[in-house]
Parts: sequence; structure tokens; C-alpha cells
Amino acid sequence: MQRVCFLLKVRQERLTEYRERHTAVWPEMLDALTAAGWHNYSLFLREDGLLVGYLETEDFTAALAAMETTEVNARWQAEMAPFFESLDGTRPDEAMTPLTEVFHLA
Repeated sequence: MQRVCFLLKVRQERLTEYRERHTAVWPEMLDALTAAGWHNYSLFLREDGLLVGYLETEDFTAALAAMETTEVNARWQAEMAPFFESLDGTRPDEAMTPLTEVFHLA
């Protein structure tokens, strides 16, 4: 299983709304993530807007590609894009660059 961690930056003025949106993620989005092989997916948000994402998957590239084919993901990404800094026209899911794992306690 591949462990993936990534960072994004949520706009300071949108932190409250971002948190609220994630208390009620659309059921069809949750189903699509599961079907695409996303497991143990968590988001952590710091008060300054730093967002840390973590997930486990067999193949991150394949998991992203599977989500790319879903209509619900296109809608979700379009709605979430305004919440983030420095995307420069990139969708949030396209900006999820994995960090290099340097240690893991098994």
C-alpha cells in the first residue's frame, strides 16, 4: 500500500466555510473516492490555512486517474478551487504533489 501525503493552502478568509463543506461531503463523492481506491483519506487543517492531506492507495497515479473520469469529481473540484491559494488555474486535485516519505514506523 502506498502512503501519500500532500500540502495545499486554504485561503484564510475561507477557513470556516472550508471546514463546513467537509462536514457534509457529498455521498457520491465519498463513493467515488472509495471506488477509485482511496483509503484512510484524511485532511488536517492548521489555523493559518495549511492543509495536510493523507491517504493510502495501491497506486496514487491510478487513483487520481480514476477520479478524473467521474462527473462528481469535476463538480467537487470546481466548487473547491476558490478555497485555495496559488492554484493558478490548476484544479486542487492536480496540485496534490506527494511529499517524499523519509520515515515510517511499521
